[in-house]
Amino acid sequence: MAGRIEDYALIGDMQTAALVCRDGTVDWLCLPRFDSHAIFAGLLGTEEHGFWRLGPAHASDAEPPTAARRSYRGDSLILESEWDTPRGTVRVIDFMPPRDGAPQLIRIVEGVSGRVPMRSALRMRFSYGRIVPWVHKHEGRTVAVAGPDSVWFDTDRETYGKSLTTYSDFTVGPGDRFAFTISWQASHKEPPPLPEPEQSLEATEDFWREWVEHCTYHGPYREAVIRSLITLKALTYAPTGGIVAAPTTSLPEEIGGVRNWDYRYTWLRDAAITLSSLLRTGYREEARAWREWLLRAVAGDPENLQIMYGIAGERELGEAELDWLPGYENSAPVRVGNGAAHQLQLDVYGEVTEALHLAHMTGLARSDYASLLQLKLIRYLEDHWDQPDEGIWEVRGPRRHFVHSKVMAWVAVDRTIKLIESGDADGPLERWRELRDDIHRDVCEKGYDKERNTFTQSYGSKELDASLLLIPQMGFLPPDDKRVIGTIEAIQRELSTADGFILRYPTQGEDEGVDGLPGDEGAFLACSFWMADDLAMIGRVDEARKLFEKLLSLRNDLGLLAEEWDPRLQRQVGNFPQAFSHVPLIDTALRLTASGAYGG
Repeated sequence: MAGRIEDYALIGDMQTAALVCRDGTVDWLCLPRFDSHAIFAGLLGTEEHGFWRLGPAHASDAEPPTAARRSYRGDSLILESEWDTPRGTVRVIDFMPPRDGAPQLIRIVEGVSGRVPMRSALRMRFSYGRIVPWVHKHEGRTVAVAGPDSVWFDTDRETYGKSLTTYSDFTVGPGDRFAFTISWQASHKEPPPLPEPEQSLEATEDFWREWVEHCTYHGPYREAVIRSLITLKALTYAPTGGIVAAPTTSLPEEIGGVRNWDYRYTWLRDAAITLSSLLRTGYREEARAWREWLLRAVAGDPENLQIMYGIAGERELGEAELDWLPGYENSAPVRVGNGAAHQLQLDVYGEVTEALHLAHMTGLARSDYASLLQLKLIRYLEDHWDQPDEGIWEVRGPRRHFVHSKVMAWVAVDRTIKLIESGDADGPLERWRELRDDIHRDVCEKGYDKERNTFTQSYGSKELDASLLLIPQMGFLPPDDKRVIGTIEAIQRELSTADGFILRYPTQGEDEGVDGLPGDEGAFLACSFWMADDLAMIGRVDEARKLFEKLLSLRNDLGLLAEEWDPRLQRQVGNFPQAFSHVPLIDTALRLTASGAYGG
């Protein structure tokens, strides 16, 4: 049985990622890319759908023991888990080296004290647990093959097969180090090179140490910021610069519910805000790579801008259901692909333009095509900003005139005007200034409820939406505007949970509400960070700090956050770890640090 979402650790090589549970089980791994089929899909099913457990041996009828301690080695993605047993203490080191060849997952067992009986149990199931591979020996190595994929298992410990699983039983003593590695290779190619676990461990530690040294943030929340930055880097697909929203699919927003989506793609919105956080903390190379990815993905067709693409810029992300998987804690359906790819979400134009603007302002080398793309996006918005859309939350109900979408259309025009005013682009300046004023006036007249002194989710509605918290952050209105303060306070009253976290918008329980879906969801962590930001902006800095530190307490023991927090079950829900949670954590930390609003 899969662990709680917060029981998992992330390891990865910036091309794919694995989730490792507290009991030493890898329950999720897609090879060779984030969006490839999983070879371990136990996270969304049972052990029959693939897993790799490595830890102290235990009775077959007992639950595997969980590690007494675990942590990342310094500022890296090298996971160290330690078990204390009656016979001694043992450590397992899990990591995926940044690759220049075959993807590898390496697990090193290290004896700390005593002599501890250990077991490795490896059950590979290809195509999300559906296909049992052909497992055989090849020149002393174990290889599993199915269709185009092969996975090679290397260790110097004795192995044996039983019940379609590869086992290794051994004992580890003080100072012993035994390595176990799996490597992926296209099945028609020559075997991948034999792994070199110790050299790979050293190189992986060097990589992360050198990368973290570029961070320019040295404030009081550095530990949380660094861990979030490492997580964002791990979600970046190194060959192209595309950034996935999360490395998982179908982890539910409500346990047992149907709000289960595939997040292993590059949302322009998520990637743009990720880029902004990386730029603000010194990571310009990632910004350059993402800008190049964007230009390739959009190509010469900005009129048909998608809200998301594949990690190499693929456009077709057809959604399907995997009916052989029961889902995480029976949360079905399990989905792969994402049918929201072709939705109209006007806010994306604003997020992309804001990211390009920030890259320009922070000194990223000028790109003539990036400027040309920005101008093309505004020409499209000129004719379409006043249309209804699906909005930031990808509703599957009717299109509406979402206020946040209009605000972000205003942002796109505003930032482009600034680009022209700086002399780095040419465009119809006066016409676009009028357009900017028209959008602003339209939002303030149609998206604002005078009686309640709050902006609303969409034109003519009474509902609220946490995305309205971005109005002052985007500069649409100043923080001290009474409409901004009224909106913040209304969201606190109507979208706050009992423990002070923020919901995205009202859902309708069993009925289908604005998003066209049944059921509920947890508090959306990004929205809760936005609230902390806004509180700091309007001068309520102590309240902002307390909310921020309360949000930090929701992280798991390794500093990781999923998409949402279930206030009823008191646990993380949604895909994990989630870029859209870690980005605002960084942004809020920067704002609170700048304001001096921190404890101690």
